Amino acid sequence: MTRYDFTTRRLFVEAPLAAEALISLPAPQAHYLRNVLRLSDGAELLVFNGRDGEWRAALAPGGRKQTNLIVRTQTRVQEPPGDLHYLFAPLKHTRLDYVVQKAVEMGVSRLQPVLTRYTQAERLNAGRMQANVIEAAEQCGILAVPEVAAPLKLEAALAAWPAERLLIFCDEEAPVQDPLAALSAAAKHRLPLAVLIGPEGGFDAAERAALLALPHVVQISLGPRILRADTAAVAALALVQAALGDWR
Repeated sequence: MTRYDFTTRRLFVEAPLAAEALISLPAPQAHYLRNVLRLSDGAELLVFNGRDGEWRAALAPGGRKQTNLIVRTQTRVQEPPGDLHYLFAPLKHTRLDYVVQKAVEMGVSRLQPVLTRYTQAERLNAGRMQANVIEAAEQCGILAVPEVAAPLKLEAALAAWPAERLLIFCDEEAPVQDPLAALSAAAKHRLPLAVLIGPEGGFDAAERAALLALPHVVQISLGPRILRADTAAVAALALVQAALGDWR
Protein backbone atom coordinates (compact mmCIF):
# COMPACT_ATOMS: atom_id res chain seq x y z
CA MET A 1 0.00 0.00 0.00
CA THR A 2 1.29 3.43 -0.96
CA ARG A 3 2.05 5.62 2.05
CA TYR A 4 -0.48 8.38 2.64
CA ASP A 5 0.62 12.02 2.64
CA PHE A 6 -1.31 13.66 5.48
CA THR A 7 0.68 16.89 5.40
CA THR A 8 -0.67 18.17 2.06
CA ARG A 9 -4.22 19.44 1.69
CA ARG A 10 -6.49 17.02 -0.24
CA LEU A 11 -9.30 18.12 -2.52
CA PHE A 12 -12.05 16.15 -4.24
CA VAL A 13 -12.74 17.22 -7.84
CA GLU A 14 -15.23 16.00 -10.42
CA ALA A 15 -12.98 16.45 -13.45
CA PRO A 16 -10.90 13.64 -15.02
CA LEU A 17 -7.30 13.56 -13.77
CA ALA A 18 -4.21 13.14 -15.91
CA ALA A 19 -0.74 14.69 -16.14
CA GLU A 20 -0.84 18.37 -17.20
CA ALA A 21 -4.63 18.53 -17.09
CA LEU A 22 -5.98 22.00 -16.33
CA ILE A 23 -8.97 22.04 -13.98
CA SER A 24 -11.15 25.08 -13.38
CA LEU A 25 -12.48 24.95 -9.84
CA PRO A 26 -16.08 25.82 -8.99
CA ALA A 27 -16.61 29.04 -7.06
CA PRO A 28 -17.08 27.48 -3.57
CA GLN A 29 -13.80 25.53 -3.79
CA ALA A 30 -11.96 28.52 -5.25
CA HIS A 31 -13.25 30.73 -2.42
CA TYR A 32 -12.19 28.18 0.20
CA LEU A 33 -8.67 27.82 -1.17
CA ARG A 34 -8.05 31.49 -1.93
CA ASN A 35 -9.94 33.30 0.83
CA VAL A 36 -10.20 30.84 3.71
CA LEU A 37 -6.89 28.98 3.41
CA ARG A 38 -5.26 31.99 1.67
CA LEU A 39 -3.30 29.82 -0.75
CA SER A 40 -1.48 31.55 -3.58
CA ASP A 41 -0.43 30.45 -7.07
CA GLY A 42 1.97 27.53 -6.95
CA ALA A 43 0.59 26.08 -3.71
CA GLU A 44 0.44 22.30 -3.93
CA LEU A 45 -2.60 20.11 -3.31
CA LEU A 46 -3.45 16.45 -3.62
CA VAL A 47 -6.54 15.89 -5.77
CA PHE A 48 -8.73 12.85 -6.39
CA ASN A 49 -12.03 12.12 -8.09
CA GLY A 50 -12.82 8.57 -7.00
CA ARG A 51 -11.83 7.17 -10.42
CA ASP A 52 -8.31 8.14 -11.45
CA GLY A 53 -6.27 7.79 -8.27
CA GLU A 54 -4.60 10.63 -6.41
CA TRP A 55 -2.51 13.33 -8.08
CA ARG A 56 -0.31 16.20 -7.00
CA ALA A 57 -1.51 19.50 -8.42
CA ALA A 58 -0.71 23.19 -8.08
CA LEU A 59 -2.83 26.32 -8.00
CA ALA A 60 -2.51 28.33 -11.17
CA PRO A 61 -3.72 31.77 -12.25
CA GLY A 62 -6.97 31.92 -14.15
CA GLY A 63 -9.23 34.63 -15.45
CA ARG A 64 -11.02 37.17 -13.30
CA LYS A 65 -12.57 35.42 -10.28
CA GLN A 66 -11.35 32.06 -11.55
CA THR A 67 -8.98 29.56 -9.96
CA ASN A 68 -7.30 26.74 -11.85
CA LEU A 69 -5.36 23.66 -10.89
CA ILE A 70 -2.58 22.17 -12.99
CA VAL A 71 -2.29 18.43 -12.43
CA ARG A 72 1.32 17.24 -12.18
CA THR A 73 2.13 13.67 -11.14
CA GLN A 74 0.20 10.73 -9.81
CA THR A 75 0.90 9.90 -6.17
CA ARG A 76 -1.41 6.88 -5.76
CA VAL A 77 -3.15 4.65 -8.27
CA GLN A 78 -6.86 3.98 -7.93
CA GLU A 79 -7.36 0.77 -5.99
CA PRO A 80 -10.55 -1.33 -6.23
CA PRO A 81 -13.03 -0.04 -3.65
CA GLY A 82 -14.24 -2.17 -0.78
CA ASP A 83 -17.67 -3.75 -0.88
CA LEU A 84 -19.36 -2.98 2.42
CA HIS A 85 -22.86 -1.55 2.40
CA TYR A 86 -24.18 0.37 5.39
CA LEU A 87 -27.94 0.54 5.93
CA PHE A 88 -29.25 2.80 8.67
CA ALA A 89 -32.38 4.38 10.02
CA PRO A 90 -31.87 8.15 9.61
CA LEU A 91 -30.92 10.25 12.61
CA LYS A 92 -31.24 13.96 13.24
CA HIS A 93 -28.81 16.59 11.98
CA THR A 94 -25.42 16.50 13.66
CA ARG A 95 -25.74 12.88 14.76
CA LEU A 96 -26.38 11.87 11.15
CA ASP A 97 -23.38 13.95 10.05
CA TYR A 98 -21.25 12.02 12.54
CA VAL A 99 -22.52 8.61 11.40
CA VAL A 100 -21.94 9.39 7.72
CA GLN A 101 -18.39 10.62 8.34
CA LYS A 102 -17.49 7.62 10.50
CA ALA A 103 -18.99 5.17 8.04
CA VAL A 104 -16.74 6.56 5.31
CA GLU A 105 -13.71 6.31 7.60
CA MET A 106 -14.64 2.69 8.40
CA GLY A 107 -14.53 1.64 4.76
CA VAL A 108 -18.20 1.69 3.75
CA SER A 109 -18.77 1.73 -0.02
CA ARG A 110 -22.51 2.48 -0.07
CA LEU A 111 -24.76 4.32 2.37
CA GLN A 112 -28.41 3.32 2.24
CA PRO A 113 -30.92 5.10 4.48
CA VAL A 114 -33.85 2.85 5.38
CA LEU A 115 -37.15 3.89 6.93
CA THR A 116 -38.41 1.60 9.66
CA ARG A 117 -41.46 1.60 11.89
CA TYR A 118 -39.63 3.42 14.69
CA THR A 119 -37.53 5.77 12.54
CA GLN A 120 -37.68 9.22 14.12
CA ALA A 121 -36.18 11.38 11.35
CA GLU A 122 -37.53 10.57 7.89
CA ARG A 123 -36.46 13.72 6.04
CA LEU A 124 -32.89 13.70 4.77
CA ASN A 125 -30.71 16.37 3.22
CA ALA A 126 -28.99 14.41 0.44
CA GLY A 127 -26.65 17.28 -0.39
CA ARG A 128 -25.49 17.53 3.19
CA MET A 129 -24.88 13.77 3.34
CA GLN A 130 -22.81 13.92 0.13
CA ALA A 131 -20.80 16.86 1.47
CA ASN A 132 -20.01 14.88 4.64
CA VAL A 133 -18.93 11.88 2.56
CA ILE A 134 -16.55 14.00 0.51
CA GLU A 135 -15.15 15.81 3.55
CA ALA A 136 -14.41 12.51 5.30
CA ALA A 137 -12.75 11.11 2.18
CA GLU A 138 -10.61 14.25 1.81
CA GLN A 139 -9.46 14.18 5.43
CA CYS A 140 -8.77 10.44 5.70
CA GLY A 141 -6.83 9.71 2.52
CA ILE A 142 -9.67 7.73 0.96
CA LEU A 143 -9.71 7.42 -2.83
CA ALA A 144 -13.05 5.70 -3.48
CA VAL A 145 -15.97 7.97 -2.59
CA PRO A 146 -18.93 5.96 -1.24
CA GLU A 147 -22.28 6.06 -3.00
CA VAL A 148 -25.14 7.78 -1.19
CA ALA A 149 -28.42 6.06 -2.08
CA ALA A 150 -31.92 7.49 -1.86
CA PRO A 151 -33.95 6.46 1.21
CA LEU A 152 -35.99 3.26 1.01
CA LYS A 153 -38.55 1.69 3.24
CA LEU A 154 -36.97 -1.27 5.01
CA GLU A 155 -39.56 -3.63 3.51
CA ALA A 156 -38.62 -2.51 -0.02
CA ALA A 157 -34.90 -2.90 0.67
CA LEU A 158 -35.40 -6.44 1.99
CA ALA A 159 -37.76 -7.42 -0.85
CA ALA A 160 -35.03 -6.58 -3.38
CA TRP A 161 -32.18 -7.95 -1.28
CA PRO A 162 -29.53 -9.83 -3.35
CA ALA A 163 -29.25 -13.43 -2.20
CA GLU A 164 -25.45 -13.35 -2.44
CA ARG A 165 -24.96 -10.50 0.09
CA LEU A 166 -24.64 -11.21 3.82
CA LEU A 167 -26.65 -8.83 6.00
CA ILE A 168 -25.47 -8.28 9.58
CA PHE A 169 -27.98 -6.48 11.76
CA CYS A 170 -27.66 -5.33 15.33
CA ASP A 171 -30.45 -6.46 17.61
CA GLU A 172 -30.79 -6.51 21.39
CA GLU A 173 -32.69 -9.80 21.01
CA ALA A 174 -29.82 -11.64 19.33
CA PRO A 175 -29.59 -15.21 20.71
CA VAL A 176 -25.76 -15.15 20.77
CA GLN A 177 -24.47 -12.40 23.05
CA ASP A 178 -20.85 -12.56 21.83
CA PRO A 179 -20.85 -10.66 18.50
CA LEU A 180 -17.49 -12.07 17.38
CA ALA A 181 -18.76 -15.60 17.92
CA ALA A 182 -21.85 -14.83 15.84
CA LEU A 183 -19.75 -13.30 13.06
CA SER A 184 -17.17 -16.09 13.01
CA ALA A 185 -19.86 -18.59 12.02
CA ALA A 186 -20.45 -16.56 8.84
CA ALA A 187 -16.77 -16.26 7.88
CA LYS A 188 -16.84 -19.46 5.83
CA HIS A 189 -19.30 -17.99 3.31
CA ARG A 190 -16.98 -15.18 2.13
CA LEU A 191 -19.87 -13.11 0.83
CA PRO A 192 -20.13 -9.37 0.15
CA LEU A 193 -21.15 -7.63 3.35
CA ALA A 194 -23.81 -5.24 4.57
CA VAL A 195 -24.45 -3.85 8.05
CA LEU A 196 -27.84 -2.60 9.23
CA ILE A 197 -28.33 -0.32 12.23
CA GLY A 198 -31.94 0.29 13.16
CA PRO A 199 -33.49 3.19 15.04
CA GLU A 200 -33.09 3.63 18.76
CA GLY A 201 -36.52 2.05 19.21
CA GLY A 202 -35.23 -1.14 17.62
CA PHE A 203 -37.03 -3.36 15.11
CA ASP A 204 -40.61 -4.46 15.47
CA ALA A 205 -41.60 -8.13 15.27
CA ALA A 206 -42.52 -8.04 11.58
CA GLU A 207 -39.25 -6.32 10.61
CA ARG A 208 -37.22 -8.80 12.65
CA ALA A 209 -39.02 -11.73 11.02
CA ALA A 210 -38.37 -10.31 7.53
CA LEU A 211 -34.69 -9.85 8.33
CA LEU A 212 -34.29 -13.37 9.68
CA ALA A 213 -35.98 -14.77 6.55
CA LEU A 214 -33.10 -13.61 4.31
CA PRO A 215 -30.89 -16.40 2.90
CA HIS A 216 -27.71 -15.03 4.50
CA VAL A 217 -28.18 -13.02 7.70
CA VAL A 218 -26.41 -12.64 11.04
CA GLN A 219 -28.11 -11.17 14.10
CA ILE A 220 -25.58 -9.69 16.54
CA SER A 221 -25.65 -8.13 19.97
CA LEU A 222 -23.43 -5.17 20.85
CA GLY A 223 -23.04 -6.11 24.49
CA PRO A 224 -24.77 -5.39 27.79
CA ARG A 225 -24.92 -1.60 27.46
CA ILE A 226 -27.57 0.40 25.62
CA LEU A 227 -25.87 2.31 22.81
CA ARG A 228 -27.14 5.28 20.88
CA ALA A 229 -27.59 4.53 17.20
CA ASP A 230 -24.55 6.60 16.17
CA THR A 231 -22.34 4.80 18.71
CA ALA A 232 -23.75 1.43 17.63
CA ALA A 233 -22.84 2.19 14.02
CA VAL A 234 -19.15 2.67 14.78
CA ALA A 235 -19.05 -0.37 17.09
CA ALA A 236 -20.76 -2.63 14.57
CA LEU A 237 -18.67 -1.53 11.60
CA ALA A 238 -15.47 -2.04 13.60
CA LEU A 239 -16.55 -5.55 14.61
CA VAL A 240 -17.50 -6.49 11.06
CA GLN A 241 -14.31 -5.14 9.52
CA ALA A 242 -12.23 -6.96 12.15
CA ALA A 243 -14.03 -10.29 11.86
CA LEU A 244 -15.03 -10.45 8.19
CA GLY A 245 -13.78 -7.37 6.38
CA ASP A 246 -10.56 -5.78 5.19
CA TRP A 247 -8.90 -5.51 8.64
CA ARG A 248 -8.02 -9.20 8.55
